[in-house]
Amino acid sequence: MPYFTCNLSQPTTPLIHFWEHTVGSDHAPMALRADWQAQLARCHHELGFRHVRFHGLLSDRMGTLICQNEKLLYSFFNADQIMDFLLSIGMRPFVELSFMPETLASGQQTVFRYQGNVTPPKDYQQWATLIRKLISHWVRRYGISEVKTWFFEVWNEPNLHQFWTGTQADYFKLYRYTVEAIKEVDAGLKVGGPATARNAWIAEFLDFCEQHRVPADFLTTHYYPTDAFGEPGADTVTQLANAPRGVMRERAEEAHLQACGRPLYYTEWNASSNPRDTLHDQPYAAAFVTKTIMDNHGLVEGYSIWTFSDIFEENYFPSMPFHGGFGLLNLHGIAKPMYRAYELLHRLGTERLTCEGKHETVDAWVVRKEQAVTVLLTNHALPRHPIKTERVRLRLTDAPEPRAASLECVDEEHANAQRVWQEMGEPKYLSRVEVEQLQAASCIVKEPMTYEYQERAIGLKLDLPPHGIAAITIELASE
Repeated sequence: MPYFTCNLSQPTTPLIHFWEHTVGSDHAPMALRADWQAQLARCHHELGFRHVRFHGLLSDRMGTLICQNEKLLYSFFNADQIMDFLLSIGMRPFVELSFMPETLASGQQTVFRYQGNVTPPKDYQQWATLIRKLISHWVRRYGISEVKTWFFEVWNEPNLHQFWTGTQADYFKLYRYTVEAIKEVDAGLKVGGPATARNAWIAEFLDFCEQHRVPADFLTTHYYPTDAFGEPGADTVTQLANAPRGVMRERAEEAHLQACGRPLYYTEWNASSNPRDTLHDQPYAAAFVTKTIMDNHGLVEGYSIWTFSDIFEENYFPSMPFHGGFGLLNLHGIAKPMYRAYELLHRLGTERLTCEGKHETVDAWVVRKEQAVTVLLTNHALPRHPIKTERVRLRLTDAPEPRAASLECVDEEHANAQRVWQEMGEPKYLSRVEVEQLQAASCIVKEPMTYEYQERAIGLKLDLPPHGIAAITIELASE
């Protein structure tokens, strides 16, 4: 039986909400859609996200640079429309500088259905001119003090041939030309890389920057728990079953050490890297996300889930309400269990207390917020590993008498719209009434929580189902 204790009079340590720094999206043209904008505004308001990152800002579908009658034509209108919107809702961009405009491309290889060109520039000076013109334009439009709050990341996953046909040396050359062009506009602008998959190239990137005196204001990389586990082509469940339970913290620790004190941002991660993995729609992903975030505190400055919405067209634009998309929200803006996990995390305070206790699948954290404390619990295991409903006991000592206690749950029976959709018969196209029913089913319900209080200790008990999350909030009397 899991048993945890926490002394509420102990000194606290800061809980930085690093998971709210940035959230991922699809590619830039989607940011011009009204439904995308509505969902992002909601995520900012309810979950606290401050920056958004997406692919393809420089791709031809944005019209950023084209060649007509042998003349280069620059147009930043569509890019400005996106930035104007972000600033209007209180958000900012984490700018991924990709993909290659066709007129600058050295080859024809593309990625995704929208055909982002992934070849190096045939002329690095022309690439630098594009970057310099774009950044200078934004500084004139928004002011240098504003643009200094943005982040500029060079490319996406250049260690994968799918996203970069050049060599590592070619990427480092691209980075050098990019950062020099940006710093020429203003040395205070923030630029970083290597934007790799699987924690790759961090040490090599820093060596290159040091040897060539190239600035690197921050480091970025990506990691998914399905990376490098299982045979090539293995299904997600097999890959996850082969991964260590703490793989995300292990990889973050490795990257943190390699960063040598530089700010580290994971600009992509999720419960799996499969864009059609039904785990993303299930309570499993919510428990995984919660445990991973709380485990990685103190290791990274930003931890950007990929993505906030299923309005996403890398391979095709789906119509099925629950199809395993990466998003926290589905196409209709119905919150998945992952979204509700972020909601619980957002409402946590900023003063963390040490919680004693250990269990194979159950983890507990205690966080103070003004005159209340929240106990956050997860019961999580990777696929094909033992897990069952656990009777969890908690004891909070040196505690003022509670004024009230409440319980909020995310699990198979709570805040799980996909289950209700399945009970509906899995309709492919939802009526307005069905959307409303699923919206209601997705909500977290706050319930009273029973407790014992004696000798300045609060005793709590609850049953926590597999892949369940529970947040117990206790309002304390003033002393």
